[in-house]
Amino acid sequence: MTNRMFRLLELHQKLDALIARAAASRGADPLALALLRKRKLRLRERLSRLFAARVMGA
Repeated sequence: MTNRMFRLLELHQKLDALIARAAASRGADPLALALLRKRKLRLRERLSRLFAARVMGA
């Protein structure tokens, strides 16, 4: 795993924790939650492409 992949995985985990904390709070902003989830999804897609490219190139 490259350093870049590791950093992206770390960011994915941090976003996951942030989403969980925000969703658990009573006054959670639905728009902010949706934006965080969308950012996490884009990051997951990016990671999938990187891992796929690494497997195909190996």
